[in-house]
Amino acid sequence: MNACWACLRAIDGGSRYHTGCLRELFGVTKAPAIDVELAKLHTLALAMVGHTSLSGIQRKISLRLAAESRTLQVAADGGLFILKPQAQTFPSLPENEHVTMRIAQRVGITMPPCALIELKDGSLAYIVKRFDRLEGGRKLQQEDFCQLAGKAPKDKYTGSAELCAKLVLRYASAPIVDAQRLFRVLAFTWWTGNGDMHLKNFSLLRGEDGMYRLSPAYDLLSTVLVIVDDQLALSVGGTKKQVGRKKWLDLAAQCQLKPVVAERVLRELRDATDDAITLIEASLLPADMKAAYRELVRERAAAWAR
Repeated sequence: MNACWACLRAIDGGSRYHTGCLRELFGVTKAPAIDVELAKLHTLALAMVGHTSLSGIQRKISLRLAAESRTLQVAADGGLFILKPQAQTFPSLPENEHVTMRIAQRVGITMPPCALIELKDGSLAYIVKRFDRLEGGRKLQQEDFCQLAGKAPKDKYTGSAELCAKLVLRYASAPIVDAQRLFRVLAFTWWTGNGDMHLKNFSLLRGEDGMYRLSPAYDLLSTVLVIVDDQLALSVGGTKKQVGRKKWLDLAAQCQLKPVVAERVLRELRDATDDAITLIEASLLPADMKAAYRELVRERAAAWAR
């Protein structure tokens, strides 16, 4: 049994994707081709959007589905998809982000449709549907936490989990609901060893109903798999490493969550460890990274029990 390159659930035969997964991501039942090689994509990425996460190593390319719905094309404007190819320095970032996003979905974090896709040269890339654009290309208003805090983009690492909580409580249309969602994402970030969730990786999105809500999660990956001693981008209770149970409960109070709610969130993450490991095993990560990821989620989940 193989795993679907979108949902990571079992799939029979030589297929790479479930039909339903393709329909959810692309709106078609046959995977579109992308007739571009990795080397060219790096050049296009530099020209289009510049540097992104992991200190500028990972690139992003905007894509759209061609009119005949069989190919993906680079789109300078109005693209409905973002593609991230392999990085030249850190290995397996597309596979890393894909499985981490799927683990996030498993624990109740809202995320956009995503998958892995093979480029012309056989390399794997991560593709995700944009949640800030509607069909036809109309863009929803999105404000990241750097903007909401009145900080320059270069100061995206000068913040804290507590600052994120204050921003949600101040600007979200349903502040307590989104504060709980934020707390789950922040705890997940630590659980999966993500040291690059800075202020620009959290956003409020204005829906068509005019309500401002925490956006679907994006840019979730385990940086610890490629930078072993990496620490959190945003401090929790004044620390970015070894965040103990008490600090998470203190953060929940900052989010105006009742202790029983915070306990439930941490328990749900901890209880999902076996499911997370199943997804890790089904992923396209190399064996050594799978082993490291398994150990990481087990170790950090156990810390919440103490």
